Amino acid sequence: MGGELRSFGATGLAVPLLGLGAGLLGDGALDEAEAARLLHGALDLGLSFVDTAPGYGLSEERIGRRLSGRRASFVLSTKLGYGVPGVPDWTPECIARGVDQALSRLRTDVLDVAHLHSCPLETLLSSGVVEALLDAVRAGKVRVAAYSGENEALAWAVSSGAFGSVQCSVNVCDQRSLSLVAGGGLGVVAKRPLANTPWNPSAAHPDDAAAAAYRSRWAALHLDDLGLPPAELAIRFATFAPGVSTAIVGSRRLEHLAEMSALVAKGPLPEQMQIEIETRFAALGRDWPGMI
Repeated sequence: MGGELRSFGATGLAVPLLGLGAGLLGDGALDEAEAARLLHGALDLGLSFVDTAPGYGLSEERIGRRLSGRRASFVLSTKLGYGVPGVPDWTPECIARGVDQALSRLRTDVLDVAHLHSCPLETLLSSGVVEALLDAVRAGKVRVAAYSGENEALAWAVSSGAFGSVQCSVNVCDQRSLSLVAGGGLGVVAKRPLANTPWNPSAAHPDDAAAAAYRSRWAALHLDDLGLPPAELAIRFATFAPGVSTAIVGSRRLEHLAEMSALVAKGPLPEQMQIEIETRFAALGRDWPGMI
């Protein structure tokens, strides 16, 4: 199907408004045939930005196994910093070997986007991992050096000049990062665009700090009174938020991805509704941190 593409900052890449967060694809309980259906179906819907990580179970291996024949048709994003056997996390060696591990698992010659995955500011400043990632870019193994995280570390990453893109939480309940990334010239990947569906009691995860925070924030913002179904309000807000290049959604159901794609196709929220959401957050959420 395809769809509208946006420039991914100044990287030279083009990305869809809606991308695939492939974390749930790593679940070993998910049937291999269904995983293949989800991956191919997502690309057919136009979700041609695929984001994974070594911590997402079988996700990298399944993407490599199922999508290597369609490699030229999507932008491939993964993460680094941990999960390399026999190598300490958050070391230059971990980054270098992690790149090679990802290339092997994903069955590709180059990673389009490679994020340092939610490492704290002190790690960015003192561990040598930023330079190791830039070495991988210079070696042609990575196209875009990226950072995934929030708050002070995200602010440093945006201002450092070291990265071509960032990934951060962007949703109606989590708008802190928008002031950092809007107009910054970087590619911006919005994660958690549905804010962990705080309107859905059956989706509650008591041990998930982000989900718990978003439930209380959703209630405080009284977003139910704006007259749109909550999923539509959430996905249209995040996808068209200032500075966002692509918003990633994950699901075990291809039908859910199709529903989200159809909602995004409706375009931005009405201007006054967008302003109202931003105004409510500014009044209540100025001290709410970005959720990692």
